[in-house]
Amino acid sequence: MTITLAVANQKGGVAKTTSVASIGAALAELGQRVLLVDLDPQACLTFSLGIDPEDVEVSVHQVLTKGVEAAEVILQTEDGVDLLPATIELARAEADLLTRTGREHVIKTALEDETEYDWILLDCPPSLGVLTVAALTAADGVLVPLQCETLSHRGVGQLLDTVHDVRRFTNKGLEVWGVLPTLYDGRTTHARTVLETISQTYGLDVVEPPIPKTIKFAEAPAAGRSILATSRSSKGAAAYRQVAANLLERAKRGRSARRRKG
Repeated sequence: MTITLAVANQKGGVAKTTSVASIGAALAELGQRVLLVDLDPQACLTFSLGIDPEDVEVSVHQVLTKGVEAAEVILQTEDGVDLLPATIELARAEADLLTRTGREHVIKTALEDETEYDWILLDCPPSLGVLTVAALTAADGVLVPLQCETLSHRGVGQLLDTVHDVRRFTNKGLEVWGVLPTLYDGRTTHARTVLETISQTYGLDVVEPPIPKTIKFAEAPAAGRSILATSRSSKGAAAYRQVAANLLERAKRGRSARRRKG
């Protein structure tokens, strides 16, 4: 059974795209079949996996707005994951979809035939617009990457309000899988305090381990690969491998619980 996980935070600069690419590659290393979906018009995920968005003729934009089959657009990458790429055209999708009936369900509908994957990871745009709501509507769970600084977690409440609305109107089963601390500098008291505050304030699980701040993350996209390929033994790569293993374990527990209920 495919698990669809939205990676969302309306604040930019929290390593959201890095987390999608790295967790995806780590899950692939664990033998999982993974599809990554780039839902950001900036197409950073597409670029960071070695594909120039300007060379992409058909993208997720046509899948969501023109009814093109996702299977016709999906590309293979060197990191062992498949990708539904984005281009700047996606910036028009919000306007195109605003007047469409059932717009919240466009991503769910577009991906419902992609049953050969164990995981589908949705890289949401840094906003709470139509595309993010549609991603949350399509997802089993949402993971919130969060930089460990005070200003970064002020938007979490707004995101959780959106999650609440999605649960109420379009996706009753949506679960918040937790907060993933990124750009973490454990040497500072401030970072550790923010981490504790997030957990207490919002009652959210913290997905361990925190992802450390390292220059290796900046170097990876230039090579068109994830950090798991460009810096295999770095602390950042090791942290993402452990996060992926923990997410996989959580998914297995969830499946077992559903079987018992059934």
